[in-house]
Amino acid sequence: MTAITEETGVCPVCGAEFADGDRFCEDCGASLTGEAPPPGPAPDRRDIDLGTVAAVTDRGKRHAHNEDAMAVRVLEGSGIRIVVVCDGVSSSDHADDAAARAASTAAERLTAELSAGLGAEAATILAIGAAADAVAALGDSGDRTPSCTIVSAVVTASSVTVGSIGDSRAYWLTDAPDATPPRKLSTDDSVAAGLVELGVDEATAMSMPDAHTLTAWLGADAVGIEPHVRTFVPDGPGAVLVCSDGLWNYFPGADALTELALPQARTAPLATAHQLADLANAAGGGDNITVAVAPFPATSFPATSFPATSRNN
Repeated sequence: MTAITEETGVCPVCGAEFADGDRFCEDCGASLTGEAPPPGPAPDRRDIDLGTVAAVTDRGKRHAHNEDAMAVRVLEGSGIRIVVVCDGVSSSDHADDAAARAASTAAERLTAELSAGLGAEAATILAIGAAADAVAALGDSGDRTPSCTIVSAVVTASSVTVGSIGDSRAYWLTDAPDATPPRKLSTDDSVAAGLVELGVDEATAMSMPDAHTLTAWLGADAVGIEPHVRTFVPDGPGAVLVCSDGLWNYFPGADALTELALPQARTAPLATAHQLADLANAAGGGDNITVAVAPFPATSFPATSFPATSRNN
């Protein structure tokens, strides 16, 4: 993930522009510094399985490190599910620390506020604000200030509340014929999204060399942080998908993701998250991949064959 800077270069492999300080090309995944994956076995994949919600994060094929982070919670008693996914900005120092701190801080604040009875939208605003403060506390190192994106989802028995800054995404997926169709629930903060707002068609906007460049992020150098927050009320069965751009770069459309994830996502969220991560790797694995799946409505699921905490691939 690349934040806007004044300096750019050109990838020697694919010719795409990149920001000064980037270590990997966002288009093809090529190393821009000669950095190689660390020697020896690496924890390429980790997962979390809480039954009614599951998540997977994978290093991908091209990056030396995983700079994504995820946090998942289920509130005891209410069954409310909380998902947070953060993607470290590749041009920043300690991007993995920024993402990890943002994800854990937001999840804990959401848990506390929702448990105290605060509404999902208000809790989301406070949680993303707390995450922003936590990342900003890592310090300002000029052009390489630790930075990340964030997207959160609060899934209750009747609604889905999404908050975001950056371009990690949340989707509503359904194959119910009479339900509201599949859709993206989050709003991107990127050059491409800005062009679409100006009337450029999405395919053209996404083809621009700087399409993925961020216009908002979490970090000490971020200005005027205002999360996008919306609540969606499903009118049929389906699933909530929360992911980093390591997945949606390859499968950006809600309809395509629905075809890949359903009907399995309604009964096997962990298996679905692993499958989607596998598909992103098969498509190129050019970035870190994080996928979380929450079936709607929530039901109890039998244990899966995947381990609950980690899996190497």
